[in-house]
Amino acid sequence: MLIRLEHIEKTYGTPDHPVPVLHDVNFAMREGEYYAIMGPSGSGKSTLMNILGYLDTPTGGTYFFEDVNNSRASDAKMARIRNEKIGFVFQSFHLLQRRRAWENVALPLMYGNVPKKERRERAEAALIEVGLKDRMDFYPTQLSGGQCQRVAIARAICTQPKLLLADEPTGALDSRSGQQIMDIFDSLHARGMSIIMITHELAVAERAKRMMHIYDGILSGGEEA
Repeated sequence: MLIRLEHIEKTYGTPDHPVPVLHDVNFAMREGEYYAIMGPSGSGKSTLMNILGYLDTPTGGTYFFEDVNNSRASDAKMARIRNEKIGFVFQSFHLLQRRRAWENVALPLMYGNVPKKERRERAEAALIEVGLKDRMDFYPTQLSGGQCQRVAIARAICTQPKLLLADEPTGALDSRSGQQIMDIFDSLHARGMSIIMITHELAVAERAKRMMHIYDGILSGGEEA
């Protein structure tokens, strides 16, 4: 089992003024599966993604990743897991404007102390995979929104992660570019990538193989999409 969440709770605020966000979340995912988690704004889906991606820790419950309980991992250990095992794709791309496409893709490899020559080779291979062979030396300001998202996907997969987390990856794109991005996710899943897609769009969620829903911090479903 790649992921197992058991009775996950998340509460913000103070003891006197608690703000509960996630309630008794249980979820299991095998390696190679493709899930979509749907929910409206304020439903807790981004908080859940942050916990899945080791960007945040649960208030209660247990999170197993590759059968290891890292629910209360240190900041350093969470950073290492993020860098080595999880790739992130966000709605707003998060590209560095003064770095070329291949340099943006190579950033997590640099943080992982991968040698420079190998960093460039792996970054270029990832950009070819997402269809940007002729845009490697372009800066983000020279790329369309869809191309920027492709760079972000290449950056997420260049570390060969165990899990790809995508948070509203088509939210800032027109319909044609969004379709192309979803085609890339389909291709990644076809070659064995484990993917969790966070979205509020039914058409995007239906591209996954299994769909779950989150409302008011309660996760349900898991049926085939």
